[in-house]
This record gives sequence, C-alpha cells and structure tokens, in this order.
Amino acid sequence: MKNKTLIIVISIALPLAVAILFNVKLPNIEPLSFLPPIYAGINSVTVFTLLFAVIAIKKGNRKVHEFLMKISLALSAVFLIMYVAYHITSDPTKFGGDESTKIIYLVILISHIILSVTIIPLVLITYNRALLQEFDKHKKIARITFPLWLYVAISGVIVYWMISPYYV
Repeated sequence: MKNKTLIIVISIALPLAVAILFNVKLPNIEPLSFLPPIYAGINSVTVFTLLFAVIAIKKGNRKVHEFLMKISLALSAVFLIMYVAYHITSDPTKFGGDESTKIIYLVILISHIILSVTIIPLVLITYNRALLQEFDKHKKIARITFPLWLYVAISGVIVYWMISPYYV
C-alpha cells in the first residue's frame, strides 16, 4: 500500500505526542479555559459533516462527499490542537458527580480515548485509499471507520457535557 510507512508513523507518533504533551504544563501561561466548549462544538460539527458525507456518497455525489470528508479531517485536526493547548495550560478536571454517574462517565471516556487512538490509522488508510482511487477498498474500510469516527465525535461531546459542570 502506498503511504504505508507514513500512515504507521503518524498513527504511532500522534497518540504518543498527545500522551507526552498531556504531562506537560506550560508555566506562567493563563489557562485556556475558553477552549473546551469550542472543541466540543467542533466535535458536534464533525458529527454532522460525517453524517452528511455518508448521505452524499449514498446519493452518488462524490464531490460533496470528498469535500465534507476533508472538512471532517480538518475539524478533527483543529480539535486536537485545541484539546492539547487546553491540557498543557490547565490542570486536570475531576469528575464531581455521584458514583453511578461517574461509572457511566468513565466507560464513555475510556471507550472514547481508546477509539480515538484506534481511528487514526483507520481514517488515514480510508483517506489514502480514496486518494489512490481504490474505491472498492476505500468503501470496505470506510464501513468500519465511519461508525467508529462517528462514535468518537459523539462521545467527545457527551464527555464534555458530563465534565463541564466541574471545570474550575
């Protein structure tokens, strides 16, 4: 597969960089506390661009599908930049709800984190196959990538809603 090495490098380097940056706190910088609702909003928009992209391709409109998928990728990249920026300037927020709600929150959060790492190579492979015009292969992996990416976007918004009352 063309671009295989690049996909592997990005799929490993990106989560590793985020994990490392998660443990970095920039000194003497005001917390970017305005970012969480913005990046949650970006996740919300991503949900709709993904859904409309699938509708477009099912209607045979490849140009609209391609445009919306590029928007989805860009939104995900902007989300990630804002997410990291927030976490390198802010202390972690502890969930303050009751125990049963906390369990639900943690299940959603952990599945969100695991799948957000998992979808990186899937999105890259799916996109690469479209670029290479390997549409049969693209369609086959997109059937896996789409619901996982959609879950990650939706669960990101849910995690934000559940933790937002406890931001300092």
